[in-house]
Amino acid sequence: MNLPSTSLMAFGFLGQALFSARFLVQWVVSESKRESVIPVTFWYLSLAGGVTLLLYAILRHDPVFTLGQAAGLVVYLRNLMLIRRQRRPRA
Repeated sequence: MNLPSTSLMAFGFLGQALFSARFLVQWVVSESKRESVIPVTFWYLSLAGGVTLLLYAILRHDPVFTLGQAAGLVVYLRNLMLIRRQRRPRA
């Protein structure tokens, strides 16, 4: 197996950092409200990290990682759609 180039590895670490940041955001918001909360930022970081990691997996030709990240994107997008619909004013 070939090791990825430095720039590809940096791209993968960026995706992992975005994906991991969502847990930090969720923790900070939950602590500040003293209850378990999933802020909208969590879903945007999930989407950004998921897309970045999906591209990384594709570039690495890793079908297991690719499938896993692609499946997660469906969940993140659906949650953002539900949030948007909920916030839209009713006519």
